[in-house]
Amino acid sequence: MLVDSHCHLDFPELAEDLAALLGRMRDSGVGAALCAAVTLERFPAVMDIARGHANIFAAVGVHPDTQGGAEADVETLLRLGSDPKVVAIGETGLDYYRLTGDLEWQRRRFRTHIEAARRAGKPLIVHTRAAREDTLRILEEEGAGDIGGVFHCFTEDRETARRAVKLGFYVSFSGIVTFKNATEIKAAAAELPLDRILVETDAPYLAPLKFRGKRNEPSYVVETAKVLAETRGVSLAEVSAATTDNFFRLFAKVPRPAAAAA
Repeated sequence: MLVDSHCHLDFPELAEDLAALLGRMRDSGVGAALCAAVTLERFPAVMDIARGHANIFAAVGVHPDTQGGAEADVETLLRLGSDPKVVAIGETGLDYYRLTGDLEWQRRRFRTHIEAARRAGKPLIVHTRAAREDTLRILEEEGAGDIGGVFHCFTEDRETARRAVKLGFYVSFSGIVTFKNATEIKAAAAELPLDRILVETDAPYLAPLKFRGKRNEPSYVVETAKVLAETRGVSLAEVSAATTDNFFRLFAKVPRPAAAAA
């Protein structure tokens, strides 16, 4: 069994094909998925999917580069995050790649999500791009290591991965690790302790090399796991077992299916 630890099933290009997509996910041996909200406006759609499927879980948050929508305060995140199907806060973090200028509003939003995660007792899903120093600094300043979480869709270097793990976080690899030019990401994937690694699709984006140019979906996480196994010189079965165990350890509020029991 594998778990897609981060996807966006509520996005229109996936939601319109949801029944068939979930069937392919099941047939590929992907037993669960975590659907992360990127805006408060889209959160009800995320919850509709999670409540309608026993093996789909949700996270509540506002993506770091979202502008113009409802802003999340701590109390709102706690209220929305109190539903048992919500197992994490996020995705949240910093993104200096897409946006420039005074981004203090991003840093305030990030701190708000960290406080909500600490108070809710639920892990963080962290997005960081071109902002690794500020991301790590704020996590440390806000005591995020007490609650932990995951650096999702990891695109940074080995040192950032090491520091994330030292802080108490997991590192999740997406289809990017299958790309031919992903040398530094592969190096991080080869070096990290296997008990701190997750796999994800970030669907509908970033399809693995085998499906490059196509819409991504949870069943494709198998291709990411295969490349991860090759990179580490271990079997697919070992990577599948470890990353599944890691997912259920991190997101401890997710009930583990009998098929995934150790």
